[in-house]
Amino acid sequence: MRIRFLPADPGSAGRRRALIAAPLVLIAVIMGTDLVTGPDIHLGPLLVAAPALTATFGGKRLTAFIGALAVGAQIALGFIFGRTTTADHQTQTGALFLAVCFIVAFRALRERHEEALDRARWIADVAQKVLLKPLPSRIGPLELASAYTAAEAEAQIGGDLYAAVRARDATRVMIGDCRGKGLDAVGDAALLLGAFRAAAHRFPPLPRLVAHLHNTVYWDAEEPADELAAGESFVTAAVLEIPDDRPLVHVISCGHPPPLIVRDGEVVTLAVADPNLPFGLGTPTTEADYEPEDFAFRDGDLLLLYTDGVIEARGAHGAFYPLAERLASWNEREPRRLIQRIRQDLLAHAGGALNDDVALVAIRRSPL
Repeated sequence: MRIRFLPADPGSAGRRRALIAAPLVLIAVIMGTDLVTGPDIHLGPLLVAAPALTATFGGKRLTAFIGALAVGAQIALGFIFGRTTTADHQTQTGALFLAVCFIVAFRALRERHEEALDRARWIADVAQKVLLKPLPSRIGPLELASAYTAAEAEAQIGGDLYAAVRARDATRVMIGDCRGKGLDAVGDAALLLGAFRAAAHRFPPLPRLVAHLHNTVYWDAEEPADELAAGESFVTAAVLEIPDDRPLVHVISCGHPPPLIVRDGEVVTLAVADPNLPFGLGTPTTEADYEPEDFAFRDGDLLLLYTDGVIEARGAHGAFYPLAERLASWNEREPRRLIQRIRQDLLAHAGGALNDDVALVAIRRSPL
């Protein structure tokens, strides 16, 4: 099965026809030039350029077809100049045939690689939708928007995570960053997201919920599949509870960058006085080990959660991305537009390539 994820483009058919015409024109030009220059100059070996060019954009069948035309053109030139029986012409024809076979074989191997890559992209896309379910645009009195950008080329998922659930008369939100690598980080993200979604709906006190999340990561790391990975995986996270009927947000931070609130053109940093260790580090905990801190979160305020891939993105001269300064200068009020603006500006700042995954969640209190 071959899976393709290509954007619809009305002009793609015309461009493909132009590409297919290029090697045909090349064969015609080489034959015409060879006929004009006469029997003393042999341009037949240049015909190998036609299938080589085709292999850069066409499949193995098209490459083989153009290669057959190139070999046929070489044989035709031999008949025209009466040299089909000469050792020189036969050697050139044989060499061209072998070169075409090599090019077609290379194109076939490349197609197999592309098919495997397409399947991997499809699996990654499905996994992302399962792990990072898109946040609803509204939960109770809150408007939400989110975005995830993986640093790895062609990747769709990584170790950053976010989730939001409705629990009684409040909304609970988590954002985190798994510090493992590769599939280990994805596994940690899946584990933590599952634990959060299962427990948050039961509405335990926020400290008890955070203790449960820490212990879930801690005990999973105690028996890693790879003994060399022991102690290397942990998760920084911020867990928030936003009551419907009070202009507050309760925050427990576990080694995560502090949330920001945009209010009347100013940016307020929600820095807790006593941050806790990241999930998975230290020892098992209880709810007594956590104390949420309260911050004002009024109607019209815009709350931004982010991972450190945002603030640690470097520009051309090594400067970190100035997130707070950007938010203050924009004074954006709509969550979805703020997320889009940050992503575009962050990529421009980093020169189009990120060195770390990035997760963003924007929340505005806006009662119905």
